[in-house]
Amino acid sequence: MGLLDEVISAALGAKPTQSAPAQGQPAQDQFSQIAAALAALLAPRPGAASGGQAAPSAPQATSGGLDVLINQFKQNGLGDVINSWIGTGQNQAISPNELRQALGQKTVNDLSRQSGAPQDDLLSQLSRYLPSVIDRLTPNGQLPNQSDLRSGYRNT
Repeated sequence: MGLLDEVISAALGAKPTQSAPAQGQPAQDQFSQIAAALAALLAPRPGAASGGQAAPSAPQATSGGLDVLINQFKQNGLGDVINSWIGTGQNQAISPNELRQALGQKTVNDLSRQSGAPQDDLLSQLSRYLPSVIDRLTPNGQLPNQSDLRSGYRNT
């Protein structure tokens, strides 16, 4: 199990979330969906550019998912929020609507499609778990080695 897998599993806990399943989905499916979305956000496969188009020379194709995520938050006015998750102090909360703003609608659409989770459910779960996942990935305010994140990503 790679670093990212371990951190996501620890943040989500050994069992699925306690929230009610969406429209007949078992809780385990929700657990898998949020884990898949977190992995896609934090460690996209090398060579995959935003939008699913191969673009080896694009910055997003070669940089780690966490770097891209940090830049998205900063560009969309929420850099202070993600910096609180990276730093050693208290993590700032983020609402599902703020998370949609930070990620951008295209990213939300892509994550929803890839994970199979409805957008509102996905954003609700991500706003709950993303701060602790990033906090665990950045002990002492240090960003992890991006190659370690990619090597830990498993396409399940």
